[in-house]
Parts: sequence; structure tokens; C-alpha cells
Amino acid sequence: MNTIRRREELGRNVIRYVVDAPLVATHRKPGQFVIIRVTDHGERIPLTIADANPEMRTISLIVQSVGKTTCEMAMLRPGNAIHDIVGPLGRPTHIQRFGTVLCVGGGIGTAPLYPIAKGMKEARNRVITVLGARTHDLLILEDDMRNVSDELFVTTDDGSYGTKGLVTDAIRSLVNGGAHIDQAVVIGPPLMMKFTSLLTKELGIPTMASLNPIMIDGTGMCGGCRVTVGGEIRFTCVDGPEFDAHEVDWDSMIRRLGTYRTAEQVAAERYDHQCRVGLNAGESR
Repeated sequence: MNTIRRREELGRNVIRYVVDAPLVATHRKPGQFVIIRVTDHGERIPLTIADANPEMRTISLIVQSVGKTTCEMAMLRPGNAIHDIVGPLGRPTHIQRFGTVLCVGGGIGTAPLYPIAKGMKEARNRVITVLGARTHDLLILEDDMRNVSDELFVTTDDGSYGTKGLVTDAIRSLVNGGAHIDQAVVIGPPLMMKFTSLLTKELGIPTMASLNPIMIDGTGMCGGCRVTVGGEIRFTCVDGPEFDAHEVDWDSMIRRLGTYRTAEQVAAERYDHQCRVGLNAGESR
């Protein structure tokens, strides 16, 4: 069991948990993730390690409640426990002194981007961050990212905060303004990563993307997380989660992400119905 020490709401349906996980906290590196089960009968889901404190023996997990398991997790409070946490898993981010690193985050993708940006800054890179969200209330970790960035730009689709537009607009504006970028890292919704990588390829900027496909065991056994990179099948859990963004077959990955969408919606609706029934029953007593 892994006890929750702190719970903080970062935005609409987005929660940061600080959780006891001594071994993970000690060994984790930027870019790695864990697989959790909320209960002993729950499904396994991957979550990026957003931060760690080896002295306190804790890790931070940032969760957006969109499906059954994440909604179930959103009900947990300090003192409750996550049934099990396995990790750290995946290959750490390759961090070195590149020069100027562009960190691009979309929506909840800012959570896994933060430890990478922090690591790049600690390696004495100049860090330029571009954050994008559909609307202001879906933007997370702005202050955290600003603290590890030399420059930070925010875009929102609806113009409710920052600059109206997409992250690709901000990137093109930066380059047109004379910015030289030695390396880019992009994490966010698949479509956002696809079009960002198309742009950085056009601009000649080497780019890493952190992928989050369907994943079950996290050890390379099930094959659920397979993606095509450079024309070859790779497994995100053991070969990634980061790959050369210019080599990823984005269309194939996006199709696979939709495989269980209907089943996921049914499970989420059933769980929501059960919660409402339970709440109403409690109120009637």
C-alpha cells in the first residue's frame, strides 16, 4: 500500500498527489513512469512520475480524471492509499547540455514535461517553454514550469489566457524571431505532438516525443503499447516512452488509441452511475 500524503487540485479534473513510494523516489529519473492499481481488483494504468523527493520518500503523480480508474483515483484523499505502485519503468530521458532546449507541453502533457525541463535546466541548458491548452482552466503547472525556464510562453485555443492560437504558432513565431533551438521535447495530446513534430522537422529541430499509448503490464510482455518508429515495431514501456518524434507513425498510434474508446466510455458511465446511486442512497438515510 502507498499512502497519499497530499492532494492538490491543479485545474479542472486535474489533481496532484504526493504519495509514499520510497524505492521509486530514490531510483526514478526524468522521463520515467509507474504503473498503479487503485484497488486490488482495479486495472493497471501508467502515470508519469511528475516529481520525487528522496528525503521524504515520496513521489508526485498528476492525474486527469477522464476514465473509470482516474475518476476512482480522484475520490482518494490524504490518508487513503493506492493499492500498488510499480516502477520506475521506461527509459530515462537523455539529458545533456544541448544548448537551447525547447520544451512544448499540451494540456496534461505538462505533467511529464516538468521533470524533463527541470533536468535540462540543471544540465545548464537554456530552456524555452511553450505551454498550450484549449482554455485557461485546463492549463496546469505554469508557475512550476516558469521556475525551470528561461522563457515561457502560453497559448490557448480560445484566447482566454496567454496568446490565442496553437503551440505551433508560438514555435514558428520564436524561430521567425531569430531563436536558435538545438533540441526540442514535446509531450501532449497525440494530434498536438504530430503537428508539432511536423513543424520541427520542417524547421530542422531534433525532437523527442514522450508517448502514452495503451499500456497494461509495463514490461514488454503484452505488446499493447506497440508503436511504429522508423518503420519498426517498438514497445513504449521498455523501448520508450521517448522516441524520435520525426520517426513516429502518428496516424497508426492515434488509431490504436481509439481501439477501446467505446468500452472506456461505458465503464466510466457505469462507474459514475454507481457513484450517484451510492450518494443518493446515503442522502436518503
